[in-house]
Amino acid sequence: MPYLLKTEPNKYSFEDLVRDGETTWDGISNNQALLTLRNMKKGDKLVIYHSNIGKAAVGLAKVVSVDATDPKNPNVRIAPVKPLKREKPLAEIREAAVFQDSILFRQFRLSVVPVTEDQYDWLVS
Repeated sequence: MPYLLKTEPNKYSFEDLVRDGETTWDGISNNQALLTLRNMKKGDKLVIYHSNIGKAAVGLAKVVSVDATDPKNPNVRIAPVKPLKREKPLAEIREAAVFQDSILFRQFRLSVVPVTEDQYDWLVS
């Protein structure tokens, strides 16, 4: 299953992930977002979204490993895949028919959001 991960680029950007090569996706406190992290599997596709500054989907990543032994602090390692050919701004995502019923806009403050394959394909295209 693909996921969208939101990050504030002034704290940790997609470029930081590319520079680091791999990181642990942590700092999540929302119970629903933690549940989503715990359900991730190695190889899951990720879209990195810059929130606050930029407000756009900017790059692709993948789940390298998941250790959900501690349910309040799952250890999810991610690695960059590549930047999007064209960033997808929030306004464009909001207008896309494929996102009309998305949890992304029903619970906008979630920092970890599952997306459908169709939504992922739209973001990548």
